[in-house]
Amino acid sequence: MTDRQNSFYTSISRYYSDIFPFNPMQLAFVKAKLKTLEEKTILDIGCATGELAFHLASQGAKVTGIDLNADLLQQARQNRKHQNLSFLMGNMLELKNDFSHRQFDAVLCFGNTLVHLNSEKEVLQMLQNARAVLKPGGQLLLQILNYDYICSHPVRELPIIETDAIKFIRYYNFSDDTDLIGFETRLEIKAENRTVANETPLLALKSAALKTLIKNAGFKNIQVYANFKQEAFGGAHLPLVVSCEG
Repeated sequence: MTDRQNSFYTSISRYYSDIFPFNPMQLAFVKAKLKTLEEKTILDIGCATGELAFHLASQGAKVTGIDLNADLLQQARQNRKHQNLSFLMGNMLELKNDFSHRQFDAVLCFGNTLVHLNSEKEVLQMLQNARAVLKPGGQLLLQILNYDYICSHPVRELPIIETDAIKFIRYYNFSDDTDLIGFETRLEIKAENRTVANETPLLALKSAALKTLIKNAGFKNIQVYANFKQEAFGGAHLPLVVSCEG
């Protein structure tokens, strides 16, 4: 994560759970792929405030959540306590150094976390690290946005997220000179009548490139979906969800 990306997440950390509340479909997807959560060891990359990790632990999994933002991790540790759950400062490019070989039954990387890396070379490094810490036949589960659709139209504004407390407005700024796109946001905090504005770079990783990188990292049985319901990928939808085996 770059300094700009870290500053972005720090600026919205207090309201992160309002902006991105727990999604039960993520939990259902993980359960469907693992068959059972009981005694499964799971690494949650980009765990943020820990909602998904907590729900996984509550259903019997032994979960480690990692993130690079100290403010998000502090919230996770304070608000998502469970005997089967731990939160660590961790970099998805350093998994082989931070965890044991073949330690986990599953590695998760949801919430568009993967495209915070700066290049396909870094994505391949992350995937190789993930495979190293997975048990044989373990599941790597990913979710980013569908940049095939976003870049081809192009989609310049994502749906507004609004609650009683906040309004979160998101734009994409495209450039012909780089695979990175600018992710511009405005967080309106209603009670304070205040707006927090940011822009952070994201890697516009297309589905074909992602599948090639996953294959080159040594994974098999690669499945690409349009959402966590495992519907067919392709067309005008925002999510891109992947499962594969180490």
